[in-house]
Amino acid sequence: MKNLGFTLIEVMLTIAIVGILTALAMPSYADYLIRGRIPDATAGLAARQIRIEQFFQDNRSYVAAPDCVTDNTSSSYFIFSCSSQTSAAFSLQAVGKGGMSGFTFIVDQNNSKTTAAVPSGWSLPSPNTCWITKKGGVC
Repeated sequence: MKNLGFTLIEVMLTIAIVGILTALAMPSYADYLIRGRIPDATAGLAARQIRIEQFFQDNRSYVAAPDCVTDNTSSSYFIFSCSSQTSAAFSLQAVGKGGMSGFTFIVDQNNSKTTAAVPSGWSLPSPNTCWITKKGGVC
């Protein structure tokens, strides 16, 4: 009579192969998730920048612009605030929280976009005149 089924060795080999494939795939998947969350910051900064500029057109000053108030509820991954604000200038930033901690993106009244900070394993773009979107300083 012929035995049907798998031997213990065959099952262990299958588990080992799945484990190796998982170990190789997880870092790539984690990077993919991070890259997918970056637009939350860049789109949020762009929208806020437009509203701040509209406030300036209406009031001839950036002081007291509503979008410079610290906002940590509209995004799951970033806190938006103004790091500086005068009548003629502003610097709006998105600081990562949770799984995005370590990232800081900035835009100012001249539409100068910079990446102020990145987590370990990422590198800042050179020259730093853009918002990073991928590891290796790619914008």
